[in-house]
Amino acid sequence: MSDALRVLHEDEIRSRLADGLPHWRLEAGCLVRDFHTGGWKGTLMVAGVVGHLAEAAWHHPELELCWDRAQVRLCTHSPHGITVRDFVLARKIEDVVQWQPAREGGGLEGTPNDDERFRYIHYD
Repeated sequence: MSDALRVLHEDEIRSRLADGLPHWRLEAGCLVRDFHTGGWKGTLMVAGVVGHLAEAAWHHPELELCWDRAQVRLCTHSPHGITVRDFVLARKIEDVVQWQPAREGGGLEGTPNDDERFRYIHYD
């Protein structure tokens, strides 16, 4: 079994969460993250991003969608636990969903986050 499929122990999981994924939590044997959105449009956008990344990674989370929230649950089913694969996908999901172009100072201005008419996700 590759190191990416090694089931991580709880202390290692908590340490990895604290070091780089503070908005994710350990819950019932999975890594869990709630993304709070501005409504259904934002929820569907988060689901689309997660779906694309998961399919590209060939590693598929569970999604729970509500009007203003998308919950992502990651665990690896074949070895029955949380593995490095789950952390790699969680990091990529976090980076893409939380991306705010305006903070990079490049050519993209980004969605006006201070105007409720346009804000589709609540950034952390």
